[in-house]
Amino acid sequence: MSDLQNTNETKNEQLSLNDDRRVRTLSPGALVAQRFFRNRLAVVGMVMLIAMFLFSFVGGLISPYRQDEQFYKYTDLKKEYAAVTQNADFRYLSADGKNFDSIAQAKFLLAQGKGETTFETKDATYELTEEGKDFYMISENGETVAIAFKDIVNKVADLSFDEIHAALVAYTNDEKAFTVADTEYTLDEDGNIMKGGETIGYITRFVISSAQSDVVISREYGEEVASQIAADASEFTFTGEDGEEHQYNISYDATAKVWSITEGTATYVYDSYASPSKEHWLGTDTNGMDMLTRLMYGGRVSLIIGFIVVIIEAVLGIILGGVSGYFGGWVDNLIMRIVDIFYCIPSLPLIIILGAAMDAMKLDPQIRMLYLMLILGFLGWPSIARLVRGQILSLREQEFMTATEACGIRTSKRIFKHLIPNVIPQLIVICTMSLGSTIITEATLSFLGLGVKFPFASWGNIINDVNNAFVMTHYWFVWIPAGICLLIAVLGFNFVGDGLRDAFDPRMKR
Repeated sequence: MSDLQNTNETKNEQLSLNDDRRVRTLSPGALVAQRFFRNRLAVVGMVMLIAMFLFSFVGGLISPYRQDEQFYKYTDLKKEYAAVTQNADFRYLSADGKNFDSIAQAKFLLAQGKGETTFETKDATYELTEEGKDFYMISENGETVAIAFKDIVNKVADLSFDEIHAALVAYTNDEKAFTVADTEYTLDEDGNIMKGGETIGYITRFVISSAQSDVVISREYGEEVASQIAADASEFTFTGEDGEEHQYNISYDATAKVWSITEGTATYVYDSYASPSKEHWLGTDTNGMDMLTRLMYGGRVSLIIGFIVVIIEAVLGIILGGVSGYFGGWVDNLIMRIVDIFYCIPSLPLIIILGAAMDAMKLDPQIRMLYLMLILGFLGWPSIARLVRGQILSLREQEFMTATEACGIRTSKRIFKHLIPNVIPQLIVICTMSLGSTIITEATLSFLGLGVKFPFASWGNIINDVNNAFVMTHYWFVWIPAGICLLIAVLGFNFVGDGLRDAFDPRMKR
């Protein structure tokens, strides 16, 4: 009997309300924490958020690179150097003292096309004599008037009509020498016209035009190009006037009938879209910046923007909602009508307009980011104000509020010391869940080019680098990691928000 009595006394002692351990067990904070950590999804969300915070804030500190540090590489770029065409039109040269006008040239073309040996104009009758391939002498009454030819004579020294005529006759008939006025001339394989061992001109059918206004095509280069085209070469090396060898590529456009000559030059460019490596674990973006470092700093920016926007929303919502719910009457009506007006504002079009205005003003990216946070916070407070107002409308009729009024406590202290603390649990839940939606909003605006601007990184403007299907399909390391970080962060905030809601109000699970 005595043992049973001792057992009851022991139980009563354990269940005593004066036991400090029992008081600690029943404290509201401990109960909320206990219910929160029993929720597996809430714990998973907490782990996800801790991982994102460590990745963004600690990772950025230990990264060996800066978020705006650019990397370069040497690459062999092909740039247009010259265009080559083969002359397909007849050119005309009148004999000394003669005039072969455009009407006569047109008549010549008709006669040559029909294979006729004569043609007439208004004033004269001309005879055609084919002296070589694509080379004709035009005469009147046995006297030479002009010559028509497709091969081009480039003069190094002054050449007379007779010298040009004789040179073209020899060139078109594959002759190696000709004589004009008892003077001997020679032609080599490259079409060079030489007199007494000195080059006075050269013949070619190729027309070479430089693709750059400050580059002059030398005769030696032209001859080399002509010989390479004749040999059907695709590339060649030429030593320029600077004494250095240059590599050129030749490609033919059959539609335009033009040979394009490109020069390969070693150029120092951004190391854009480099594949993942030991130096860059997630590769580089279009500006040659390390993607892993950009992700870390981007997470820092996205999370900071999310928290600051939610803080702005909470401050405005608590003040206006608290005043509205406590005073009621015309004050409540006025504030609620302001809330209705804000609900009617088309947020996205307004943000697009403001973003375009900031672009036009060319604001500094850091100032622009500050304005973005203010705009998002100023547009998002009405939902919090309504929540606070609804809670205070029910709380202000409770007995403890009657007691505060009877004690003569001033109005501001009643609202912010006795009413608002009782709304904090609901505020924590809604603010936690708002963080995820705010980060998504910032990412969307940055993706559209209306949010965070270069050189600052955010997860949204990192994804904005994927501006075409080729980049999206071939450079997965540019956008998939940023999307995964966004997914983890937003899911984490949503899981934690759900866990807090269930912890503060266990009836939500029923």
